[in-house]
Amino acid sequence: MNYFGHGIYKLTMHITRFAYVNVLWIIFTILGLGVVGFFPATAAMFGVVRQWVVGEKEIDIFPLFWKTFRDEFARVNIIGYTMLVIGYLLVMEMKILRGTGELIYLIASFGVTALFILFFIILLYIFPIFVHFNLKIKDYLKWSLIIGIIHPILTIFLTVSLMVLYYITMQTIPALAFFFGGSFTAYIVTWGVSRTFFKYEASETAEF
Repeated sequence: MNYFGHGIYKLTMHITRFAYVNVLWIIFTILGLGVVGFFPATAAMFGVVRQWVVGEKEIDIFPLFWKTFRDEFARVNIIGYTMLVIGYLLVMEMKILRGTGELIYLIASFGVTALFILFFIILLYIFPIFVHFNLKIKDYLKWSLIIGIIHPILTIFLTVSLMVLYYITMQTIPALAFFFGGSFTAYIVTWGVSRTFFKYEASETAEF
C-alpha cells in the first residue's frame, strides 16, 4: 500500500510539474505580448525540461525558467524571427508557384516542398540543441538540420509520435493541450534529440 501510495504521489508530482511549466510558458509568452515573448518562453521551457531529461528532477523550476528567459532573450528572438522569416518566404513562394497554374511552376513547387521538410527538421531540433550547446547563432540552424538529417529514423519517430499525440488529444480531451501541450511536447522532443548528443560530446565535434 505504501509503495502504491508513493507511486501515486510521484505521478501527481510529475503531472503538476508539467502543468506548471506549461502555464509559465503561456504566461511569459503573454507578458512578452507574444511578439517578443514566445521564443524566449519556449527556450526557457526546453531549458527546464532538459534538466528533467538528464536526471535533475528536483530543480527549482521558476528560477531556472526565469534565468533562461532573461539570459537568452535576445539570441533566441534572433533565431526565432530568422526562422519565422524563412517560413514566411517559403509559404509565399509556394502560393506564387501553385497559383500560376503552369506546369513548370507546379513542378518547381515540389522543390519548395522539399525545403519545407528541411525547415521542419530545423524546427524540431533547434530548441533542444539551443539549450544544450553554446554555439554561434547561425550554427544552431546548421546543426539542427545536420543532426536531423543524420538521424532520419529519430526524426520520423518524433514527428509521428507528436502527430499521434496531438490527434488523440484533440479527439478525446482537447483541454489537455492547454495544460500539457507545450511542456509534454518539449519533453518528448528533448528526450529524443538528447539521445544523439553523446556522439558529439564524446568527440571534438562537441565544439561544432
